[in-house]
Amino acid sequence: MKVYCYEKCSTCKRALKWLNENGIEYNLIDIKGDHPDEATLRAAWEKSGLPLKKFFNTSGMLYREMELSKKLPDMTEDEMLKLLATDGMLVKRPMVIKQDKVLLGFKEADWAENLL
Repeated sequence: MKVYCYEKCSTCKRALKWLNENGIEYNLIDIKGDHPDEATLRAAWEKSGLPLKKFFNTSGMLYREMELSKKLPDMTEDEMLKLLATDGMLVKRPMVIKQDKVLLGFKEADWAENLL
């Protein structure tokens, strides 16, 4: 199981604490320094069944600076995936990629249901 996190993100810190407390093994990946590439994002998106817009970190500074809330509605899925792959700070975090599951953000009940 891969967990993409940003070390300064409080939500990521809570998620990692939860994983450790529950004895769940994972490979930690720095979403900023080693962000997911387009192929990884495409595979995660297809596996998740979620709308692609859910993969964007809508509360991030970069998202707001780029005014993506105005631009995303006119973008194709391929354009969105290419954009997400340019900077890990655009990707919702933490992002968990497991063989059969993809989780975005940290909601303890969802994680318990899907990871325990």
